[in-house]
Amino acid sequence: MMKKWIQAIFAIMGGSLGYEWSDTFLRTSDVIRSSSQVFWINSLCAVGMVVISAWIAGTGMKLLLRGEKNVAEIPVSDLLSGTFGLMIGLLTSVMVYPVLAQATWAGPFLPLVVSAVLSVMGFRIGYNKREELVQLMIKSRSGGQEKQTHRPYEEHKILDTSVIIDGRIADICKTGFIEGTLVIPEFVLEELQHIADSSDLLKRNRGRRGLDILNKIQKELEVKVLIYEGDFEEIAEVDSKLVKLAKVLQGKVITNDFNLNKVCELQGVSVLNINDLANAVKPVVLPGEEIVVQVIKDGKEHGQGVAYLDDGTMIVVEGGREFIGMTLEVMVTSVLQTSAGRMIFAKPKLLEKAQ
Repeated sequence: MMKKWIQAIFAIMGGSLGYEWSDTFLRTSDVIRSSSQVFWINSLCAVGMVVISAWIAGTGMKLLLRGEKNVAEIPVSDLLSGTFGLMIGLLTSVMVYPVLAQATWAGPFLPLVVSAVLSVMGFRIGYNKREELVQLMIKSRSGGQEKQTHRPYEEHKILDTSVIIDGRIADICKTGFIEGTLVIPEFVLEELQHIADSSDLLKRNRGRRGLDILNKIQKELEVKVLIYEGDFEEIAEVDSKLVKLAKVLQGKVITNDFNLNKVCELQGVSVLNINDLANAVKPVVLPGEEIVVQVIKDGKEHGQGVAYLDDGTMIVVEGGREFIGMTLEVMVTSVLQTSAGRMIFAKPKLLEKAQ
């Protein structure tokens, strides 16, 4: 509706100007003297300007709306950084204007060209230095306090693709153990979408599971979620982008990827590993304790049986092969902690009594 009103206003203005310009030209010219001819020529010029003005207004509105949409898609941090650089460029051009104005040989064009070049350079420099500017603003908000010996509170928790697909993050958020704001980068969402659109059935199911987990976190859980729309186009790998984003936001990366975990540690970025959390909350079992398990299959070594606790911890029962399918009481002999998790070795209590 607004577009039609603007086109109508421009059409009326254009028609009036076309009629006035044509009438002024014809009155000062000796080419046409008939009043009827003057009227029709003025009318035709007015109609032509109406059409041209309406077209200019429509095209201008389209360009304006397209520009508004493009600006709305730019992250606020990027927009502020570019604007800051633009202001510095304009301020520099104002400072050098008196010197440039002395160059009479170049006319008025030299100051205009220099101002335009400095403005564009300032915007590009500010945009490329947006990460440093964001960190500087964060530090200024802290009041310029000196560095403390303890690590500051990290508000933002950045999710990677693997931990979203894993799904346990939703249950952890539900318990309230994770505080702060969950950050879901847009480049992680794009990677999830690519996985969900994969021709491979397993990958497609994993990608859709990840998207379902995100919907659950956003709609069902009482946790703050931030969709980070920025991107680091100069970086190709998603893991490297996550590390860079964690540095920019001064947050932590939540993952269950062993390699990403190591990269974060090398880069000095805090990381929360879901697998480490799962191993930490497993019940502690000491040698000599007695537990009741069900032997479900045979082990790798001769005569061994394998059982599992409720949390998935594997128990290797010596001489337990003959008890497959049975529930029995075993005594723990040793506990082994490996990179894959915790492994418990035990032997049947019946054999202990027989000895």
